[in-house]
Amino acid sequence: MRIDDYVAELDRALAGPHGAKRDLVVEARDSLTDTADALEAEGLERAEAERVAVAEFGEVAEIAPGYQSELTAVAGRRLGTLLFISVPITTLMWSMMWRVYPGDADAWRHAPAWFPVVSRLLDILQLCVGLYGGLALFALSRGARWIHRPRLVTRSLGLLVWIMLPVTGALSLALTLGATGGSHLDALPSLLANMVTSTFWGLQIYGATRCLRVSRSRLARR
Repeated sequence: MRIDDYVAELDRALAGPHGAKRDLVVEARDSLTDTADALEAEGLERAEAERVAVAEFGEVAEIAPGYQSELTAVAGRRLGTLLFISVPITTLMWSMMWRVYPGDADAWRHAPAWFPVVSRLLDILQLCVGLYGGLALFALSRGARWIHRPRLVTRSLGLLVWIMLPVTGALSLALTLGATGGSHLDALPSLLANMVTSTFWGLQIYGATRCLRVSRSRLARR
């Protein structure tokens, strides 16, 4: 097998973040090319040098699982970083919104009895999600030496997002509508805050979907 064919097969076998995947494939190509160049300098024909280099490098079925494990960890680290940063920002932003733009003060006096309980529950859930993102980030980076199956950590992040986003979304909607019938916050600040929140949620869903996809890969399970 020639280098181009081998690299193409390796690229098809892997799944993960585009940039990280490209870097791994390029690294493999460079290593194969260097080996082939050295063999050619020793007198082998180019085609034969490439075939020997590929044979020495190893079959795709043998090499790909290690590469896939790294890609799975990369996907998890990216989502963990996003959760660790975006969830506290979102929580702080909305906390400031309720304080700086409280709207009609009379609405607070007529808020349902469950309002503070749900508000506290939402804060706790968001705090837990952000903390888990930070723990997962640590486990997939500095703690990687103790984590033998990064696939499970990455997969748990994806599942966490898909479970918690509907829950936090429903609780947020209940707080917004329950206190004032939906007219509590000033329109423009509320619109901007919702745009930021929606952007973060969109990125989290994208990252979670990718984590579930790469952790479900046949190679990642090896």
